[in-house]
Amino acid sequence: MRKALFFLLLLPFLGRAQSANITKVEFAGDEVIISYTLESPNTGNRFLMSLYSSKDNFSVPLTKVKGDVGQEVKPGENQIIWNIRQELGNYKGRLSLEVRGRVYVPFVKLQNFLTTASYKRGKLYDVLWKPGNADPLNIELYKGDQRVQGSMAQPNNGSFTLNIPSHTTPGGDYKLKITSTRSNDEVIITPVFRIKPKVPFLLKVFVPLAVIGGGAAAFMGGSKDTGSGTTNSDLPVPPFPTN
Repeated sequence: MRKALFFLLLLPFLGRAQSANITKVEFAGDEVIISYTLESPNTGNRFLMSLYSSKDNFSVPLTKVKGDVGQEVKPGENQIIWNIRQELGNYKGRLSLEVRGRVYVPFVKLQNFLTTASYKRGKLYDVLWKPGNADPLNIELYKGDQRVQGSMAQPNNGSFTLNIPSHTTPGGDYKLKITSTRSNDEVIITPVFRIKPKVPFLLKVFVPLAVIGGGAAAFMGGSKDTGSGTTNSDLPVPPFPTN
C-alpha cells in the first residue's frame, strides 16, 4: 500500500499545566507508530487520549488503535499504534492526524462488582458505583462479543439491579458494558466473570438418585426376618439321615 503523507498535530489540553508533544513517527508495515510525551504537574492525573484524522474532518476518533490511547493514560513517554489499512483500506493521498486529550474523570467508578465471584442465572444482583456526572447510562450484559441483554438510558444515580435471565447459558466470558449516552468515548467494560445455574447440576442429578436408592433400601429391608426361624429367602435345612 502506498503510504499517505501525514501532518501530525497535537491539540493543547484545557489549562496550561498539562502538555503533550509528539517526539517520533514511524511506519511499520500497515501500522503508524506515534510516540509522544505527556506531562502533568500532578502525576496522579489520568488522561483520555484519542487519535483523529482529516479524512472525516477530525469528527470521530479512530478505532483501529492500541497502546497509550483511550481512558486512564498516565503521564510520561507514551505511544499510539494505528493500523491504517484496517481503518481506511487502500487509502492514498495526504492525511493529517490529531492527538487530543483531556484529564480523565471517570463517569462511573464501580464499587462492589466482583468479577472473581460466580453469578447465578435467574437471580438479582445490586451493582453500585460512584457517579462522575449526571449523564444517563446504557448497561449491557455480553458473552464474548454477543449481547445478551441491556437496559438503556438508566439514571446515573449510583445503583442498578442486574437481573440475570434464567435462560442464560452457564459458563465464563461474561462481562458488563456501561456506556454514557452523551459520549462514545466514555465506556467501561468489566473483566470477564462466570454465570452458573441456580441449582448445581450434580445436585439435580443426585437428589432423585438418593430417593430411588432410599426406596430400594426400604424394599430390601422389608424382606428381612426379624424373628427366629427361616426367612422367605432361606432354603430349609435337610434332616440328618437315620439308621
